[in-house]
Amino acid sequence: MPEVEGGAVPSQSKGSWSSFLKSIASFNGDLASLTAPAFILSTQSLVEFSAYWAENQSLFIAPSLEKDPAKRALLVLKWLLNTLKQQYCSRSEKLGSEKKPLNPFLGELYLGKWDDQFGETTLVSEQVSHHPPVTAYCITNEKHRVRLQGYNGQKASFSRTIHVKQIGHALLTLHPPGSELAETYLITLPALHIESLIYGAPFVELGKFINIVSSTGYVAKIDFAGKGWLSGTKNSFTATLWKEHEGSEKSPLYAATGQWSDSFVIKEGDAKRGKEVLSFKPSDIKIAKLNVAPIEEQDVLESRRAWSKVSHSIEKGDMDAVAHHKSRIENAQRALRKKEQEEKRDWDRVFFSQADPKDKLEQTFAGLVKITTSLGAGSWEGVAPEKTAGVWRYDENKAAKARKPFHPKEGSLAVGENPDGSSAPISRVTTQQSTR
Repeated sequence: MPEVEGGAVPSQSKGSWSSFLKSIASFNGDLASLTAPAFILSTQSLVEFSAYWAENQSLFIAPSLEKDPAKRALLVLKWLLNTLKQQYCSRSEKLGSEKKPLNPFLGELYLGKWDDQFGETTLVSEQVSHHPPVTAYCITNEKHRVRLQGYNGQKASFSRTIHVKQIGHALLTLHPPGSELAETYLITLPALHIESLIYGAPFVELGKFINIVSSTGYVAKIDFAGKGWLSGTKNSFTATLWKEHEGSEKSPLYAATGQWSDSFVIKEGDAKRGKEVLSFKPSDIKIAKLNVAPIEEQDVLESRRAWSKVSHSIEKGDMDAVAHHKSRIENAQRALRKKEQEEKRDWDRVFFSQADPKDKLEQTFAGLVKITTSLGAGSWEGVAPEKTAGVWRYDENKAAKARKPFHPKEGSLAVGENPDGSSAPISRVTTQQSTR
């Protein structure tokens, strides 16, 4: 870590970085609306981050191949621990710090698939709400009957550093070998805070704890620590796994300790005295390549096409062009929201709908929520419809009908394009530009 304030900031950017820090400290509202200096901006939208759940394909599939329920629960814990590095560490190590991702617009899509020895695994990620911002996702491997779906919103605030509260949850559903009965795991989401801001080399620390609660009765808890001002280790954690009514956090079946960004050890029983089962280094796992359609073949609402001009401008460091192209999308979005409000209708989601309480999965989910809140998460916001514009689930019927162009009448308008694909002048992005 640099030893002086702003030590990691390029000399030509020190002024803008200093101004950015001052604006954060004095800002009252959602920090997501602030524009960061060019050198700290990411070329990726947050809607792409859903893919990080399953980049470790071998670990994502592994629980579905295990017959023993306790070992299955352990494999789920192992997989989740390994996703943390992918989800919360910098995606550009050469840049040395975390980047601020682009804020997705309502209706933004990120679609792709992994195709390897584990078969085809599909990813669908959709921005289902903008105020509040919420991303829903579904990752499915039909061959091994594994599905992860969930949604999350983020609320950022400042108190000595940037704190990010994640609202939502994930549900992992799998079928054990030889069984037609589904097994469901409820996964809660960690709180984040950004460290080393003052040095211009920000990185993420996870806070408090998260749980994995299974329909088979197995429960895991991951407690996060980290490096403080005087002591501690960056990205450190302790985890325990036990079965309800047969063990507890203090007398677990398995325990893990280490750094989620570096390496960790899993032991049978107590973390201090237990027998080591394995040691693991997330960076040793081969990352599976997600195949995404070429930009010219993508729908206008797909993330990389929609943000291509913004991303190119960020790469060049041209902040005037970044502001220009972002404004086109933002103005187009405001115009569409106004038009929808006037017509008393809502934007149609392509792949996701509100959860049906009568659905079998939702009944299982309700039971898992009760267990989760009993574990000390009484104020848990994993189910807070008023803060996530609802409880979102993948809609099989919608997905079966989804075809490009996904929004033939308003897709181009949503990103400030003319019907022929050319960019509309910002002044022309109005509610009168097209009729539904």
